[in-house]
Amino acid sequence: MDDPSSTAEARLTNVAPVLLVRNVVASAEYWRDCVGFAFDRYWGKPADFVMVGRDGLTVFLSQAPAGASLTPHWRIKHQMWNTYFWVDDARALYAELQRRGARIDYTLHEKPYGCLEFGIQDLDDHDIAFGQKLD
Repeated sequence: MDDPSSTAEARLTNVAPVLLVRNVVASAEYWRDCVGFAFDRYWGKPADFVMVGRDGLTVFLSQAPAGASLTPHWRIKHQMWNTYFWVDDARALYAELQRRGARIDYTLHEKPYGCLEFGIQDLDDHDIAFGQKLD
């Protein structure tokens, strides 16, 4: 198989995970207040979409239709995240998110795959992990 990067003229520059949420305003406020992400506006009337960001990374929050079933990945596959962020200092971020009142899902610890990692949950029980590669 040919290497697709050898003929590609454009390159990917970033990625934005999309999380379906029950209440986009409450979710955005949680990401701002407890996870340290910022946002400047909502879309829709009433609001149903927002982009929250931190350190050049963005998460899209989209309000699910009323009554829709939201199933976090961990409910389908044991210990599976909805979003995973690589970080340069997992200890410092863990301490910050504890201070901010984030819902800690699992505490900071070394994983067998060479990461120092911890996880939080958002208001809709999505698992969000933060990992630092260990050398």
